[in-house]
Amino acid sequence: MTQTERRLYLINYLINEDSNHRNVEIPNDTVLQKRLLRSLMNIREAKPVSQEFINIQDKYLQADIGEVVSLASLTPVERGIYLWQGDITKLKADAIVNAANSSLLGCFIPCHGCIDNAIHSAAGVQLRLECAEIMKAQGHSEATGTAKITSAYNLPCSHVIHTVGPVVGARLTDKDCRLLADCYRSCLRLATDYGLKSIAFCCISTGEFHFPNDRGAEIAVDTVRNFRRENTDSPEVIFNVFKDIDREIYSKLLG
Repeated sequence: MTQTERRLYLINYLINEDSNHRNVEIPNDTVLQKRLLRSLMNIREAKPVSQEFINIQDKYLQADIGEVVSLASLTPVERGIYLWQGDITKLKADAIVNAANSSLLGCFIPCHGCIDNAIHSAAGVQLRLECAEIMKAQGHSEATGTAKITSAYNLPCSHVIHTVGPVVGARLTDKDCRLLADCYRSCLRLATDYGLKSIAFCCISTGEFHFPNDRGAEIAVDTVRNFRRENTDSPEVIFNVFKDIDREIYSKLLG
């Protein structure tokens, strides 16, 4: 199958499995088809899917990923610490960190710009299914500051570590700061326990959760430095930034 044939198969499958989608028209434009497919995947509940769908989806996503960036191509700014600006879904590391919500099921808003949406979209529907199994076994929402690990499926990394950052209200509190530090420690501890050699952190809570970018970066760098100082078996850390302002903040803090 060509990429177009795979994309149309996936779109038709998702339309036909839900009666609410039966009136959806498939556009001829490639960009609009890609957007429709991502939207249908984003809003899909965690439920069983055919093996044929998985096989075709996996081939489609892996062929569509584009250029992958490996840790070996990066230069450390400190011993065991890297700073990289780019799309975290293109990064080949042992684990990338997802800034999740308390349901841990990913973002259900079609084509939303959050990292949770980007990671689930690139990984495939299996990621939401695995997260749903974890949450069903747990029996309650994920607490802020904690973390869970899953497979990465069609992402170039090996694992995804999901953590729920604090949501900042009218003003930043000491509790918000403690919880954000807990996020970084929980992810590092989980990566260390699993024997992972590298972990890439996004800017947890500084987007949709309104944590101030500069203070969030300070907490991230301090927590990582302290953890690595106290744990000789801790993984190497990549601070992944997407916005120029975050690159400037981290550049001043590191090195």
